[in-house]
Formats: sequence, C-alpha cells, structure tokens
Amino acid sequence: MTTTTNQLKVVPAAGRIGAEVYGVKLSADLDAAAFNELKQALDTYKVLFFKGQNHLDDASHEEFAKLLGELYAHPTVPVKENSSAILELSTENGGKANAWHTDVTFVPEVPKYSILRGVTIPSVGGDTVWANTNAAYEDLPEGLKALADNLWAIHSNEYDYANVNTSSSQSFRAKFVATSYKTKHPVVHVHGETGKKHLLLGSFVKQFEGYTTGESATLLNLFQSYVTRLENTVRWRWTEGDVVIWDNLATQHYAVDDYNESRAVRRVTVGKHVPVNEKNESGSLIAKQ
Repeated sequence: MTTTTNQLKVVPAAGRIGAEVYGVKLSADLDAAAFNELKQALDTYKVLFFKGQNHLDDASHEEFAKLLGELYAHPTVPVKENSSAILELSTENGGKANAWHTDVTFVPEVPKYSILRGVTIPSVGGDTVWANTNAAYEDLPEGLKALADNLWAIHSNEYDYANVNTSSSQSFRAKFVATSYKTKHPVVHVHGETGKKHLLLGSFVKQFEGYTTGESATLLNLFQSYVTRLENTVRWRWTEGDVVIWDNLATQHYAVDDYNESRAVRRVTVGKHVPVNEKNESGSLIAKQ
C-alpha cells in the first residue's frame, strides 16, 4: 500500500521487499524529519529506489551516505580515485557481481547499508535483483529453522563471483582476493535494528562448521533456494541517475549479467556490525593471509 508521510511518498515495488520513494532530493543537507521517514521506510522495505538523483557526484554521494553511518572502504579492492570509499563496478574494470551475495560477509564487521548510484547504464539489461532474507527464514519449515538457528558458516572472499574471461575481470578478481579472509558467522542472525531473524548466507559461504564440503554445498543450495524464491525478490531496471539504498544485513542481491554495452555503478557502504544469533553469540576471523 502506498504511504504518504509528511515529506515522502513510498510506493511498494513488490509484495515482500522494496519500495520506490518520491519527493526527496538526496543530499547531506536532508532535514531530520525526511531522513527519519527514509530510515523508517528502509527498515520496513529493506531496499529503497530513488529516480532522478543526477545531481549527485562522487563527493556528494559519499557525504549523503554518511547520514547512515561511517564510511566503510572495501577491505581488498582499492577505492575509486579521488574518493574515500567508493567502489566502482563497471565493464571497464571487470567488476560484475552476478552471484547472490550479501556484501563483505567474509570479515567480522559486515557493512550495514549500501548506497548504489547508476552512472552508465546499458539501453537494455543490467538489472539488479534483491532478496528479503527475513522472509526466506520465515518460509523455512520448522525443522529447517531449528537446523539453521544452530548452524555456523565460514565465509571467504576466495570466491570467483565475476566473469574472469577478460583481462579486466582477471585484474579485478586479483585485487578482490589479494588478501584472503575467512570468518565464521551464525547462519541466522538477529537484526540489530528490527530484532528480526535473517539468513546470513550467499556465495561467500565456503562451508558449514561440522559438515563436509559436499554436505555444505547441499545445505547451502537448500537454504539459498528459499532466499531466491521469486516471492522474496524485487528487480530494478536502472536508468542513469538512479540511487538504490539497501539494508545489507537484511538482504542478498544479484547483478544480472545480460548486457553487451558499457555499464558502471558506484557503491558506498557505511556502518559496521558484527552479526549475532539469538543467543547473542558472534563469530570471529578465522584466517587472514
């Protein structure tokens, strides 16, 4: 149902996740009332879409992002030149995230929010899809919930989520895995803002603690099938100047690699959070090389 607050118009984009927001120009000068409405919508819908934000450049993108938390530079990939924390994903640098994942789960402190800006968009294709990981957990049968509640997963950046058939993608991947991380996280974490349970999985999961690699692959495929159910997803068709803000600890996302033209998006992540389960137990860094 469309919601009109004092300043914002929030229109759901799908049944379980995502909303398009009208009536706001994103900037560091956003007044407190509008920001609070935006934050409430983000807690509710998990992914917010804003069109017509062409006024943002790299600097103002970062300044706006600071309203949501401290800038979080990627632990392995260098930030864009003349920026503090911007990660550029483009056809030129080989950065394609065409696998389901939550950003940077391979370190203990996972970023809380991502703010992605469309810079160069192909005429067709290049959509991004997000999934609601709380809805995925709630969809599980009780037996699988009990299993997930007690599982721990080992996440690592040693995952080839990019097409490495070109020199640019090979270069990007080399940077991505330049330092190897392995971190243990609970499979079900309690969201720090909403208190809801979410599956913390995705393509950075290498193995479940206490299970073989073969058993882990089977379990991961099973749990991921609930995350990626179409009922739990929303798909966005980009235009230049669009901005998408999402709750990284409440979602997974997938960038669809179905285009042949140039594409570039720039991401700022903010905030740090160590995921904990319902027993308030957190994981830790296993290895850094």
